[in-house]
Amino acid sequence: MVASGAGFLLAVLWFDLMFDVQARGRREADLPEATLASIAGYYGRVTRGARPMNRLVSLVMLTTIAAVVTGIASGDDPTWVGWASLALVGTPVTLAATNTFPSAVRLGGRADPLDVQSRLARSILRDHLLCVVAIGALLIVRIGFAR
Repeated sequence: MVASGAGFLLAVLWFDLMFDVQARGRREADLPEATLASIAGYYGRVTRGARPMNRLVSLVMLTTIAAVVTGIASGDDPTWVGWASLALVGTPVTLAATNTFPSAVRLGGRADPLDVQSRLARSILRDHLLCVVAIGALLIVRIGFAR
């Protein structure tokens, strides 16, 4: 269950990163309007326009955490695997709840000035890169070391 949840989350991150990478490597303070329109349009659709399907990502996050906690409680895996898994899924889920999702909703609304939208787009990219590393490491730990 943990590996399935992590695989799903990795796939969602891949789709997000297809838009996020447009903010990569740009040195100017404000991203070009076309770039912001593309990124913001995507986040407007997936955070607001896709209801109720956008809730599936949150459900998978919570289910994956619950599966890790259940594994820790039952002692099914080596102790270090359970606790490492909890850290590797808990960190990106917490980041998503506290920063990434609120930033994506705000960017998708396009109400802020261009400099703020540019900052939000870059922040979302950084968050998603960190999340890809954490969820990828979670998959490695689960597939490589879990029983």
